Amino acid sequence: MTKIRVVLVDDHAIVRTGLKAVLAAAPEVEVVGEASGGTEALALLERTHADVVVMDISMADGDGIAATRALTKDCATTPRVLVLTMHAEEAYLEAVLDAGASGYLMKSTADRELVDAVRTVARGEVFVHPSAARVLAQGARRREQHASDRARFERLTDRERAVMQLIAQGYTAPEIGEQLTISPKTVDTYKQRINDKLGLTHRADYVTLALKLGLLQPPPA
Repeated sequence: MTKIRVVLVDDHAIVRTGLKAVLAAAPEVEVVGEASGGTEALALLERTHADVVVMDISMADGDGIAATRALTKDCATTPRVLVLTMHAEEAYLEAVLDAGASGYLMKSTADRELVDAVRTVARGEVFVHPSAARVLAQGARRREQHASDRARFERLTDRERAVMQLIAQGYTAPEIGEQLTISPKTVDTYKQRINDKLGLTHRADYVTLALKLGLLQPPPA
């Protein structure tokens, strides 16, 4: 039987011991090394040629994401990296996958899912817990909506964008006209064009869209 060679990377020895005990239940998995940080892991992989690295995202010697990027880009053996973390936020998920990781596993479920996760990434597939997948899907939908809003905004002329932003900031037509050196009537004309192009009706619509596009700073909490 060809074994899946695994290296465990975590700065807590007791965590590595627990992970090793979980993987011991799988006869096709062999833990060939342990490291307490990313730098040590890089050196270790040159000797062990592991298939899978189980990597903690937060370690004392630095960023686990940076270590993952180094392992997947700079290591000659190019192992599969399975990130182990306590974080389920979208920002962590995307950063981990962008760094080249093949999987993302919550520490709270490692005792039940670690073996399956190692098998999955060793096959060249991606392992993401269903709850994490939902977070990624929600983020993708938000990005799609943002892209749609941005595309609508890009259809405006430079002057229309300026008028839209000033309306969102609360300026009246005369005030906008004064700032842009145009008449209030011309401001109203631009506003009507903006409404037609973007489907806006009320000033609240302007504020909402401007916030989505990062044109306004949200109010302090």
